[in-house]
Amino acid sequence: MNVHQFLTSFSYGDAIGNEAVEIRDFLRGQGIGSEIFTMLFHPRYAGQVRNYQEYDRFSAAGNTVIFHFSIGSPVTRKFLRLPDRKVIIYHNITPHHFFLDYHRILAKDCFKGRLELKSLAGQVDLALGDSEYNRRELEESGFQRTGVLPLVMDFSKFDLPVLPVFRELFADGKTNLLFIGRIIPNKKVEDVIRAFTMYQRHFNPDSRLFIVGEHRGFERYLSALQGLVAALGTRDVHFSGHVPLAEVVSYAKLSHLYLHLSEHEGFCAPVVESFHLGIPVVAFDAGAVAETLNNGGLLVREKDPLSIAAVCDQVLSRPALRAAVLAGQARALEKYRRRRTGGILLDFLRAEPTQRTRP
Repeated sequence: MNVHQFLTSFSYGDAIGNEAVEIRDFLRGQGIGSEIFTMLFHPRYAGQVRNYQEYDRFSAAGNTVIFHFSIGSPVTRKFLRLPDRKVIIYHNITPHHFFLDYHRILAKDCFKGRLELKSLAGQVDLALGDSEYNRRELEESGFQRTGVLPLVMDFSKFDLPVLPVFRELFADGKTNLLFIGRIIPNKKVEDVIRAFTMYQRHFNPDSRLFIVGEHRGFERYLSALQGLVAALGTRDVHFSGHVPLAEVVSYAKLSHLYLHLSEHEGFCAPVVESFHLGIPVVAFDAGAVAETLNNGGLLVREKDPLSIAAVCDQVLSRPALRAAVLAGQARALEKYRRRRTGGILLDFLRAEPTQRTRP
Protein backbone atom coordinates (compact mmCIF):
# COMPACT_ATOMS: atom_id res chain seq x y z
CA MET A 1 0.00 0.00 0.00
CA ASN A 2 1.26 3.46 -0.95
CA VAL A 3 -0.21 6.42 0.89
CA HIS A 4 0.61 9.84 -0.55
CA GLN A 5 -0.41 13.30 0.63
CA PHE A 6 -1.66 16.46 -1.10
CA LEU A 7 -1.33 19.97 0.31
CA THR A 8 -2.08 23.39 -1.12
CA SER A 9 0.88 25.04 0.58
CA PHE A 10 3.86 23.79 2.58
CA SER A 11 5.00 26.74 4.69
CA TYR A 12 7.99 26.74 7.01
CA GLY A 13 6.85 25.99 10.55
CA ASP A 14 3.19 25.54 9.56
CA ALA A 15 1.28 22.93 11.60
CA ILE A 16 -0.28 21.30 8.53
CA GLY A 17 3.05 20.92 6.75
CA ASN A 18 4.61 19.59 9.94
CA GLU A 19 1.86 17.00 10.26
CA ALA A 20 2.32 15.91 6.64
CA VAL A 21 5.99 15.23 7.38
CA GLU A 22 5.11 13.32 10.56
CA ILE A 23 2.56 11.21 8.70
CA ARG A 24 5.01 10.51 5.87
CA ASP A 25 7.78 9.48 8.25
CA PHE A 26 5.42 7.37 10.35
CA LEU A 27 4.07 5.56 7.29
CA ARG A 28 7.56 4.92 5.93
CA GLY A 29 8.47 3.48 9.31
CA GLN A 30 5.59 1.03 8.82
CA GLY A 31 6.96 0.01 5.41
CA ILE A 32 4.38 2.07 3.48
CA GLY A 33 5.53 4.17 0.53
CA SER A 34 4.67 7.84 1.02
CA GLU A 35 5.43 11.13 -0.73
CA ILE A 36 4.16 14.69 -0.26
CA PHE A 37 2.74 16.67 -3.20
CA THR A 38 1.95 20.38 -3.00
CA MET A 39 1.28 23.47 -5.08
CA LEU A 40 3.38 25.94 -3.07
CA PHE A 41 6.29 25.27 -0.74
CA HIS A 42 9.04 27.01 1.18
CA PRO A 43 12.44 26.64 -0.55
CA ARG A 44 13.90 24.76 2.41
CA TYR A 45 11.53 21.86 1.61
CA ALA A 46 12.50 21.62 -2.05
CA GLY A 47 14.09 18.20 -1.56
CA GLN A 48 11.19 16.80 0.48
CA VAL A 49 8.12 17.58 -1.63
CA ARG A 50 6.97 17.24 -5.23
CA ASN A 51 4.75 19.42 -7.38
CA TYR A 52 1.18 18.14 -7.22
CA GLN A 53 0.98 18.17 -11.03
CA GLU A 54 3.56 15.36 -11.09
CA TYR A 55 1.27 12.96 -9.29
CA ASP A 56 -0.08 11.28 -12.44
CA ARG A 57 2.97 9.03 -12.66
CA PHE A 58 2.44 7.89 -9.04
CA SER A 59 -1.32 7.48 -9.30
CA ALA A 60 -2.83 4.00 -9.04
CA ALA A 61 -6.21 2.61 -8.03
CA GLY A 62 -4.53 0.73 -5.17
CA ASN A 63 -3.05 3.91 -3.67
CA THR A 64 -4.56 6.12 -1.03
CA VAL A 65 -4.23 9.90 -1.33
CA ILE A 66 -4.70 12.02 1.79
CA PHE A 67 -5.62 15.63 1.03
CA HIS A 68 -4.96 18.10 3.86
CA PHE A 69 -7.81 20.51 3.18
CA SER A 70 -7.60 23.98 4.68
CA ILE A 71 -8.30 26.47 1.84
CA GLY A 72 -9.65 26.66 -1.69
CA SER A 73 -7.12 25.98 -4.47
CA PRO A 74 -6.59 24.21 -7.84
CA VAL A 75 -5.27 21.21 -5.89
CA THR A 76 -8.88 20.28 -5.12
CA ARG A 77 -9.70 19.77 -8.81
CA LYS A 78 -6.64 17.58 -9.31
CA PHE A 79 -7.49 15.52 -6.25
CA LEU A 80 -11.06 14.91 -7.41
CA ARG A 81 -9.92 13.52 -10.77
CA LEU A 82 -7.66 10.84 -9.26
CA PRO A 83 -8.61 7.14 -9.46
CA ASP A 84 -6.88 6.51 -6.10
CA ARG A 85 -8.74 5.95 -2.87
CA LYS A 86 -9.42 9.43 -1.50
CA VAL A 87 -9.18 10.62 2.11
CA ILE A 88 -9.32 14.21 3.31
CA ILE A 89 -8.06 15.57 6.61
CA TYR A 90 -9.96 18.75 7.35
CA HIS A 91 -8.00 21.35 9.31
CA ASN A 92 -10.84 23.88 9.18
CA ILE A 93 -11.04 27.09 7.20
CA THR A 94 -10.96 30.38 9.06
CA PRO A 95 -14.19 32.30 8.34
CA HIS A 96 -13.44 34.88 5.68
CA HIS A 97 -14.81 37.83 7.67
CA PHE A 98 -11.72 37.84 9.91
CA PHE A 99 -9.59 38.89 6.94
CA LEU A 100 -11.78 41.46 5.15
CA ASP A 101 -10.00 44.48 6.64
CA TYR A 102 -6.49 43.12 6.19
CA HIS A 103 -6.19 40.62 3.33
CA ARG A 104 -8.97 40.56 0.71
CA ILE A 105 -7.32 37.80 -1.37
CA LEU A 106 -7.13 35.45 1.59
CA ALA A 107 -10.70 36.34 2.52
CA LYS A 108 -11.78 35.30 -0.99
CA ASP A 109 -9.81 32.03 -0.82
CA CYS A 110 -11.34 31.16 2.55
CA PHE A 111 -14.84 31.88 1.25
CA LYS A 112 -14.21 29.71 -1.82
CA GLY A 113 -12.67 27.01 0.35
CA ARG A 114 -15.88 26.42 2.27
CA LEU A 115 -17.73 26.07 -1.05
CA GLU A 116 -15.08 23.61 -2.27
CA LEU A 117 -15.42 21.62 0.93
CA LYS A 118 -19.08 20.94 0.18
CA SER A 119 -18.16 19.88 -3.37
CA LEU A 120 -16.00 17.09 -1.92
CA ALA A 121 -18.93 15.48 -0.09
CA GLY A 122 -19.78 12.23 -1.85
CA GLN A 123 -16.49 12.25 -3.75
CA VAL A 124 -14.19 10.82 -1.08
CA ASP A 125 -13.96 7.51 0.73
CA LEU A 126 -13.28 9.01 4.15
CA ALA A 127 -13.29 12.50 5.68
CA LEU A 128 -11.32 13.04 8.87
CA GLY A 129 -11.24 16.09 11.11
CA ASP A 130 -8.28 16.69 13.39
CA SER A 131 -10.85 17.49 16.09
CA GLU A 132 -14.45 16.56 16.82
CA TYR A 133 -15.24 20.24 16.12
CA ASN A 134 -13.94 19.79 12.57
CA ARG A 135 -15.59 16.38 12.16
CA ARG A 136 -18.98 17.89 12.97
CA GLU A 137 -18.47 20.51 10.28
CA LEU A 138 -17.67 17.75 7.79
CA GLU A 139 -20.89 15.99 8.74
CA GLU A 140 -22.85 19.22 8.39
CA SER A 141 -21.29 19.70 4.94
CA GLY A 142 -22.69 16.38 3.73
CA PHE A 143 -19.87 13.89 4.28
CA GLN A 144 -21.21 10.43 5.09
CA ARG A 145 -18.16 8.62 6.51
CA THR A 146 -16.26 10.77 8.97
CA GLY A 147 -13.85 10.33 11.86
CA VAL A 148 -11.41 12.14 14.13
CA LEU A 149 -7.64 11.94 13.72
CA PRO A 150 -5.88 14.21 16.24
CA LEU A 151 -2.90 16.02 14.77
CA VAL A 152 -0.02 13.57 14.31
CA MET A 153 2.90 15.21 16.13
CA ASP A 154 6.50 14.37 17.02
CA PHE A 155 7.41 16.19 20.21
CA SER A 156 11.07 15.14 20.15
CA LYS A 157 11.89 18.02 17.80
CA PHE A 158 11.23 20.42 20.70
CA ASP A 159 13.89 18.81 22.87
CA LEU A 160 16.46 21.51 22.13
CA PRO A 161 18.54 23.61 24.53
CA VAL A 162 17.91 27.29 25.11
CA LEU A 163 20.19 29.33 22.87
CA PRO A 164 22.88 31.10 24.95
CA VAL A 165 22.02 34.56 23.60
CA PHE A 166 18.37 34.06 24.62
CA ARG A 167 19.38 33.01 28.10
CA GLU A 168 21.57 36.10 28.34
CA LEU A 169 18.76 38.40 27.17
CA PHE A 170 15.67 36.96 28.83
CA ALA A 171 16.65 34.78 31.85
CA ASP A 172 16.83 37.88 34.03
CA GLY A 173 14.17 37.19 36.64
CA LYS A 174 11.27 38.76 34.76
CA THR A 175 8.05 36.79 34.32
CA ASN A 176 7.66 35.93 30.64
CA LEU A 177 4.27 35.35 29.01
CA LEU A 178 4.10 33.74 25.57
CA PHE A 179 1.92 33.60 22.48
CA ILE A 180 2.92 31.49 19.45
CA GLY A 181 1.07 31.49 16.14
CA ARG A 182 0.57 33.33 12.90
CA ILE A 183 -0.01 37.02 13.48
CA ILE A 184 -3.44 37.09 11.86
CA PRO A 185 -6.75 38.64 12.95
CA ASN A 186 -8.60 35.49 14.07
CA LYS A 187 -5.83 34.84 16.62
CA LYS A 188 -6.89 38.04 18.40
CA VAL A 189 -3.37 38.97 19.39
CA GLU A 190 -4.75 42.33 20.48
CA ASP A 191 -6.63 40.55 23.27
CA VAL A 192 -3.39 38.89 24.41
CA ILE A 193 -1.79 42.34 24.52
CA ARG A 194 -4.69 43.81 26.49
CA ALA A 195 -4.67 40.97 29.02
CA PHE A 196 -0.90 41.20 29.40
CA THR A 197 -1.18 44.96 29.90
CA MET A 198 -3.57 44.35 32.81
CA TYR A 199 -1.21 41.73 34.25
CA GLN A 200 1.77 44.06 33.99
CA ARG A 201 -0.13 47.05 35.32
CA HIS A 202 -2.00 45.45 38.23
CA PHE A 203 -0.13 42.30 39.20
CA ASN A 204 3.49 42.19 38.06
CA PRO A 205 5.28 45.18 36.55
CA ASP A 206 8.42 43.07 36.17
CA SER A 207 7.04 41.07 33.23
CA ARG A 208 7.33 40.80 29.46
CA LEU A 209 5.39 39.30 26.57
CA PHE A 210 6.77 37.26 23.67
CA ILE A 211 4.65 37.26 20.49
CA VAL A 212 6.26 34.64 18.27
CA GLY A 213 5.04 34.07 14.74
CA GLU A 214 4.89 34.90 11.06
CA HIS A 215 3.30 38.19 10.04
CA ARG A 216 4.10 38.41 6.32
CA GLY A 217 0.99 39.37 4.38
CA PHE A 218 -0.48 40.91 7.52
CA GLU A 219 1.81 43.88 7.95
CA ARG A 220 -1.20 46.18 8.48
CA TYR A 221 -2.41 43.98 11.31
CA LEU A 222 1.06 43.93 12.86
CA SER A 223 1.20 47.72 12.62
CA ALA A 224 -2.17 47.96 14.38
CA LEU A 225 -0.89 45.69 17.16
CA GLN A 226 2.26 47.77 17.60
CA GLY A 227 0.09 50.90 17.69
CA LEU A 228 -2.02 49.30 20.42
CA VAL A 229 1.08 48.54 22.51
CA ALA A 230 2.16 52.19 22.20
CA ALA A 231 -1.32 53.53 22.99
CA LEU A 232 -1.62 51.36 26.11
CA GLY A 233 1.88 52.24 27.26
CA THR A 234 2.73 48.55 27.68
CA ARG A 235 6.41 47.76 28.18
CA ASP A 236 8.51 44.79 27.08
CA VAL A 237 6.36 43.39 24.28
CA HIS A 238 8.60 41.52 21.84
CA PHE A 239 7.43 40.65 18.31
CA SER A 240 9.83 38.02 17.00
CA GLY A 241 8.53 37.58 13.46
CA HIS A 242 9.08 34.22 11.83
CA VAL A 243 12.02 32.46 13.51
CA PRO A 244 13.67 29.01 13.31
CA LEU A 245 12.51 26.21 15.57
CA ALA A 246 15.54 26.60 17.87
CA GLU A 247 14.46 30.16 18.63
CA VAL A 248 10.80 29.20 19.10
CA VAL A 249 11.91 26.59 21.65
CA SER A 250 14.15 29.13 23.38
CA TYR A 251 11.30 31.62 23.73
CA ALA A 252 9.05 28.83 25.03
CA LYS A 253 11.51 27.37 27.53
CA LEU A 254 12.13 30.83 28.99
CA SER A 255 8.39 31.51 29.35
CA HIS A 256 6.35 31.00 32.48
CA LEU A 257 2.86 30.91 30.96
CA TYR A 258 1.29 30.45 27.53
CA LEU A 259 -1.70 32.71 26.77
CA HIS A 260 -3.98 31.93 23.82
CA LEU A 261 -7.07 34.06 23.15
CA SER A 262 -7.87 33.17 19.53
CA GLU A 263 -11.51 33.26 18.40
CA HIS A 264 -11.28 30.55 15.75
CA GLU A 265 -9.29 27.32 16.01
CA GLY A 266 -9.90 24.00 14.27
CA PHE A 267 -7.27 22.39 16.50
CA CYS A 268 -4.60 24.38 18.36
CA ALA A 269 -1.11 22.91 18.05
CA PRO A 270 0.73 25.51 20.20
CA VAL A 271 -1.40 24.52 23.20
CA VAL A 272 -0.35 20.87 22.90
CA GLU A 273 3.27 21.86 22.27
CA SER A 274 3.19 23.98 25.43
CA PHE A 275 1.94 20.94 27.33
CA HIS A 276 5.02 19.03 26.16
CA LEU A 277 7.33 21.89 27.10
CA GLY A 278 5.89 22.12 30.61
CA ILE A 279 4.37 25.60 30.26
CA PRO A 280 1.02 26.24 32.01
CA VAL A 281 -1.65 27.26 29.51
CA VAL A 282 -4.50 29.73 29.80
CA ALA A 283 -6.75 29.69 26.72
CA PHE A 284 -10.04 31.16 25.54
CA ASP A 285 -12.92 28.79 24.80
CA ALA A 286 -13.38 29.15 21.03
CA GLY A 287 -13.67 26.56 18.27
CA ALA A 288 -11.78 23.39 19.13
CA VAL A 289 -9.69 24.90 21.93
CA ALA A 290 -11.53 23.24 24.83
CA GLU A 291 -11.37 19.90 23.03
CA THR A 292 -7.66 20.33 22.31
CA LEU A 293 -6.97 21.15 25.97
CA ASN A 294 -8.44 17.71 26.81
CA ASN A 295 -9.09 18.79 30.42
CA GLY A 296 -5.59 20.24 30.71
CA GLY A 297 -4.67 23.89 31.18
CA LEU A 298 -7.16 26.55 32.25
CA LEU A 299 -10.07 27.57 30.02
CA VAL A 300 -11.54 31.09 30.17
CA ARG A 301 -14.95 31.85 28.68
CA GLU A 302 -15.10 35.64 28.97
CA LYS A 303 -12.88 38.14 27.17
CA ASP A 304 -12.34 40.45 30.11
CA PRO A 305 -8.65 41.50 30.13
CA LEU A 306 -8.47 42.14 33.87
CA SER A 307 -10.12 38.83 34.76
CA ILE A 308 -7.79 36.95 32.41
CA ALA A 309 -4.81 38.76 33.92
CA ALA A 310 -6.01 37.69 37.37
CA VAL A 311 -6.20 34.05 36.24
CA CYS A 312 -2.65 34.29 34.89
CA ASP A 313 -1.49 35.79 38.17
CA GLN A 314 -3.06 32.97 40.16
CA VAL A 315 -1.25 30.35 38.08
CA LEU A 316 2.05 32.22 38.28
CA SER A 317 1.94 33.13 41.98
CA ARG A 318 0.48 29.96 43.52
CA PRO A 319 2.93 27.04 43.21
CA ALA A 320 0.31 24.43 44.15
CA LEU A 321 -2.07 25.63 41.43
CA ARG A 322 0.73 25.73 38.86
CA ALA A 323 1.75 22.17 39.77
CA ALA A 324 -1.86 20.98 39.46
CA VAL A 325 -2.24 22.64 36.03
CA LEU A 326 1.00 21.06 34.79
CA ALA A 327 -0.05 17.63 36.07
CA GLY A 328 -3.35 17.94 34.21
CA GLN A 329 -1.54 18.95 31.06
CA ALA A 330 0.79 15.96 31.31
CA ARG A 331 -2.24 13.65 31.47
CA ALA A 332 -3.91 15.42 28.56
CA LEU A 333 -0.77 15.07 26.44
CA GLU A 334 -1.11 11.28 26.25
CA LYS A 335 -3.91 11.73 23.72
CA TYR A 336 -1.45 13.24 21.26
CA ARG A 337 1.46 10.79 21.44
CA ARG A 338 2.43 9.72 17.92
CA ARG A 339 2.20 6.03 18.76
CA ARG A 340 -1.51 6.60 19.47
CA THR A 341 -2.39 9.01 16.66
CA GLY A 342 -0.36 6.98 14.15
CA GLY A 343 -2.25 3.87 15.18
CA ILE A 344 -5.57 5.66 14.66
CA LEU A 345 -4.43 6.67 11.16
CA LEU A 346 -3.46 3.09 10.27
CA ASP A 347 -6.82 1.79 11.48
CA PHE A 348 -8.62 4.25 9.21
CA LEU A 349 -6.40 3.42 6.22
CA ARG A 350 -6.84 -0.33 6.64
CA ALA A 351 -10.62 -0.15 6.88
CA GLU A 352 -12.63 -1.18 3.85
CA PRO A 353 -13.57 1.79 1.62
CA THR A 354 -17.24 2.63 1.22
CA GLN A 355 -19.16 3.39 -1.96
CA ARG A 356 -18.91 6.97 -3.09
CA THR A 357 -20.41 9.00 -5.88
CA ARG A 358 -17.97 9.45 -8.72
CA PRO A 359 -17.62 12.92 -10.28
